[in-house]
Amino acid sequence: MSQRIHYTSCPLCGSTEIEQKLIVTDFTVSKERFPIAICHSCTAMFTQDIPDASSIGPFYKSEEYISHTNTSKGLINRLYQSVRKRTIRQKRKLIENVTGLKQGALLDLGSGTGVFASAMQKYGWKVTGLEPDPDARKVASEINGIDLEDTGRFYELPDHSFDAITLWHVLEHVHDLQGYMGKLKSLLKEKGRLCIAVPNYSSKDAVAYGEYWAAWDVPRHLYHFSPESMKKLVEKHGMRIESYRPMWYDSFYVSMLSSKYKSGKTKLFESFFNGLRSNWKALGNVQHCSSVIYIISN
Repeated sequence: MSQRIHYTSCPLCGSTEIEQKLIVTDFTVSKERFPIAICHSCTAMFTQDIPDASSIGPFYKSEEYISHTNTSKGLINRLYQSVRKRTIRQKRKLIENVTGLKQGALLDLGSGTGVFASAMQKYGWKVTGLEPDPDARKVASEINGIDLEDTGRFYELPDHSFDAITLWHVLEHVHDLQGYMGKLKSLLKEKGRLCIAVPNYSSKDAVAYGEYWAAWDVPRHLYHFSPESMKKLVEKHGMRIESYRPMWYDSFYVSMLSSKYKSGKTKLFESFFNGLRSNWKALGNVQHCSSVIYIISN
């Protein structure tokens, strides 16, 4: 039986200073509407009445969910695919830069169809890729040549095993947020780096599209981070944010999806303008980006 979770305190910091902020539609699968609350203590936002971990699976079953299907169907997904090779190369360079290593042990959590994990393996990294969706793991093996393991193995991994741990738009999906953060800290080697990329609800494109902002992605996105709330979460677990890195393409991709949700069709000029405006605001401060990569150390 499906169980729904309704928070009476903030899942990030535990504060009871929370209130409902808006109601957002699941445009991808169910068309169901979900409340989103905000914590006035840590500034985190979170989706209410979410399916529990055992019953959320059907909400990921859509051809539109590109990280699980590898689809090129539709203009937005074709553009996503065309940009992905460049972003994978940028991610690899980022990992090399923040770890100071050309090769090492990498844990990639929420690997999807294994595109990033496969690329890192080809460059000599010892990669452990974890993905909960069996269909995505099948695509990873058959198309991208990498064998991923079920995410259920996460808590079994030995401590101090990884030079780099990556979560590319994954943390917002994790039900056991505090447990994950504690385990991530223990898995890092002494000089290891944790790289967490999440959408930023305080970005200009989020403000522009309001309830139609695609990165709300309810109910799959359980939490909605601001840089301030991420900093408080990281520090709660005895870690620190070393630097913030931009994900410049995300503002355009998210704006295109958002314009489709808002008007029923993709408005290219409008979405390009909103994406550009969002990035322009972030030029002087990466913490304003549509999505932010947090580089974290123990």
